[in-house]
Amino acid sequence: MKKFETNAIRTQLKRSENLEHSVPLYLTSSFVFEDAEDMRASFAEEKERNIYSRYSNPNSSEFIEKVCQMEGAEDGFAFSSGMAAVFSTLAALLSSGDHVVSAQSIFGSTHSLFNNFFPKWNISHSYFDINDLDGIDALITPSTKLIYAETPTNPGVDILDLEVLGKIAKKHNVLLVIDNCFASPYLQQPIKFGADLVIHSGTKLMDGQGRVLAGITVGSRELVDKVYRFSRITGPAISPFNAWVLSKSLETLAVRVDRHCENALRLAEFLEGHDQVNWVKYPFLKSHPKYEVAKRQMKAGGCVVAFEVKGGLEAGRKFFDSIKLLSLSANLGDTRSIVTHPASTTHSKLSIEERAASGISEGMVRISVGLEHIDDIIADIDQALG
Repeated sequence: MKKFETNAIRTQLKRSENLEHSVPLYLTSSFVFEDAEDMRASFAEEKERNIYSRYSNPNSSEFIEKVCQMEGAEDGFAFSSGMAAVFSTLAALLSSGDHVVSAQSIFGSTHSLFNNFFPKWNISHSYFDINDLDGIDALITPSTKLIYAETPTNPGVDILDLEVLGKIAKKHNVLLVIDNCFASPYLQQPIKFGADLVIHSGTKLMDGQGRVLAGITVGSRELVDKVYRFSRITGPAISPFNAWVLSKSLETLAVRVDRHCENALRLAEFLEGHDQVNWVKYPFLKSHPKYEVAKRQMKAGGCVVAFEVKGGLEAGRKFFDSIKLLSLSANLGDTRSIVTHPASTTHSKLSIEERAASGISEGMVRISVGLEHIDDIIADIDQALG
């Protein structure tokens, strides 16, 4: 069995008559048929072939195949963005009257889906405390269809025990859907622990250079077929160009993420001893409350470090205004280190009470640690902290 890095590099489309070494771009909206019978059989799904790039395209197929190999999944579908993947996956699986049990600590836009949009279609939800997985049982009702969670969480870098979640889902015969964006398939494979579907924002570590928007859902063939049939009609498919970029990016995922994790751990250790910092969270810091769980289910700690600046909101504002080298942005997983203030950006649509329940304080800072030299990253953070 080939190793992760080898599959990431050597999994590619069959070569054309030109015998290209690198996979070409298939910038076409549609594909032609040999004759009337070929066309009929293709639309009747008696043949597995490309018909229209909203359904499938050689570039998106290669990208999907790579992620499926990485995650240990049977099939997948690639989307135009991470949130397109989240919405389309959930919409494909849920019906009016269904109920979702979700972690309280999830991305702000996913909160908005549960709070503002799904109720319009009579889809309800209950949030569970990420520090009380035993409390999930009491939230599950006869109409509960799935459990949804992120680990590590955005933006607090908390860890949920995937094995425990998998056992709860199996016990109640509900689906387990995991957003694996912060870890990437290189560091963590939730299907091994009982997840039915895994979602990624390809915009983050998969791309790794802040160039394209993309998302992907992988899992069992039966469930992905439902997601595919919903998505081929509603049209959130990834563009061939973005799929091509991502497939090439996955070739370097392992080597990039290794350096991200090395830098992030060094920064977290530095911040832990800083007199202007109240607390630091990073999965592979021994002080992390779920350090042992992280070590059990992750290869390394990821690229994101969360910490709180002493002095609250005003001190946080001063810190951001003092940054010189790092980027002020809402993205993450980039070669360039990025600092974000979740309370005023990614989770600003939540109320103060909702942010508090998700573990987001006014002074919290999220750093996506990039690939610059760690000494330069630390120097900029240090001077900004004053």
